[in-house]
Amino acid sequence: MTTKSDVLGQLRREWERVGRTSEAKRALRTLDSNHPNLELTDLIDLCDVVRLLERGGGRSVLERAEIVKALLEESIEPAIHRALLQTLLPGIVSVCRQLRFGDGIIADPSETLAMALGLASELLTEWSGQSRQYAAPDILSALRGRLRRQLLKEKATLRAMSYFEPGDDPAAEPSPLLARLASFQGSQYERLARLTFARVFEGRSLRELAGEDHCAPGSLQAELRHFAIRHLI
Repeated sequence: MTTKSDVLGQLRREWERVGRTSEAKRALRTLDSNHPNLELTDLIDLCDVVRLLERGGGRSVLERAEIVKALLEESIEPAIHRALLQTLLPGIVSVCRQLRFGDGIIADPSETLAMALGLASELLTEWSGQSRQYAAPDILSALRGRLRRQLLKEKATLRAMSYFEPGDDPAAEPSPLLARLASFQGSQYERLARLTFARVFEGRSLRELAGEDHCAPGSLQAELRHFAIRHLI
């Protein structure tokens, strides 16, 4: 099973490559040109910017806040968007921890982290170009609210789905969910019906199914949730 630490490790390894590309270097030059007060001229690429924002990176708290503010303003650039997301990783993990990684709702903490990362990326896209003096705290506060609402939706969906769980004697009382899923055979929803069957009746993990379906666990989770809400509940 992939743990939350593995997810973070993968992101960091990916960033070490992405943050040093020619695109990242061009994005840094744009950032430096638009915000000369940040004194980023001596840096080489966006990896250097992210490293500068770490504790012990050589900048004061106020200076780091100004850099994060500028990153949000310039985050329409994909490389800067990714740099800002990388910078916020410790805060995103902290938000997940505050919400106990969805304990009692989502079995695998890494799935909650993946959900939080997706929500954070959406939030950065929505807020791109905004100028916020306290950008990092604002983003993480908004993320906490969104993640909490998403977990509550997941909890409500699980509760609703529980009404369709097979009983102790399925032969005597056929599962209405099983019959409903079977009705999608041959339709455009056959794939989602098959995956829902595997989750509910076979107890297979979301990560395992996502691997077989060649998609991200967070994306599959969203698809199954929408399918359940629209067609099963």
